[in-house]
Amino acid sequence: MIFKQPRCIMLYISCYKARCCIRHSWAALPRKVQNLVRQVNDVFTLTTERLLMRHFHILDIEPMYRVFGDADVMRYGDGVQTKEWVQDWLHTCLEKYYQTWGFGPYAVTERMSRSVIGYCGLFYFPDVNGQPEIEIGYRLAKSAWGQGYATESARAVRDFAFATLGIKRLIAMIDPSNVASIKVAEKIGMQYDREVIFDGYTHPDLVYAINS
Repeated sequence: MIFKQPRCIMLYISCYKARCCIRHSWAALPRKVQNLVRQVNDVFTLTTERLLMRHFHILDIEPMYRVFGDADVMRYGDGVQTKEWVQDWLHTCLEKYYQTWGFGPYAVTERMSRSVIGYCGLFYFPDVNGQPEIEIGYRLAKSAWGQGYATESARAVRDFAFATLGIKRLIAMIDPSNVASIKVAEKIGMQYDREVIFDGYTHPDLVYAINS
């Protein structure tokens, strides 16, 4: 079963002064908006022993900026990003991934504190070495490193993709120097498949893959 937000709630939150709301604290938002956000988050959840994964919402800009704005976290990505970039990324999650594909990146939160510590989820690529692929991707705040959270969340998303969404194959595209991400891929059963290089790359990424 693919879990989706009620479209009326989705549109309300996306349109309710979306560009302004994210600049204010949770407490400053109207209670109606707070309640709607909670309803959206209740629609989709994946839980593990220590983590809860849910859809992103527009109020997640601050914790995600601590991810995308950290040079160490973004070392093997596209570099440090601005708050405006994070805002656009969140809107892409809300308006493209979840609504178009029925999946996307999910906010990874600690179950006890409900603090957002990063993302783990599914990304559609139309052309990876000539064929469409779905990637499992993960990126966590530096404060969450070294605790097994990446493996725990990736394993849950893998199981959800295979058992619930009916996806037959997942890949992970990883910089050859990113030893930590390679270890996560291997721990969830992925094996080296091939290399891939995209326009603008100076070297190929490694493709790890797993079939259901």
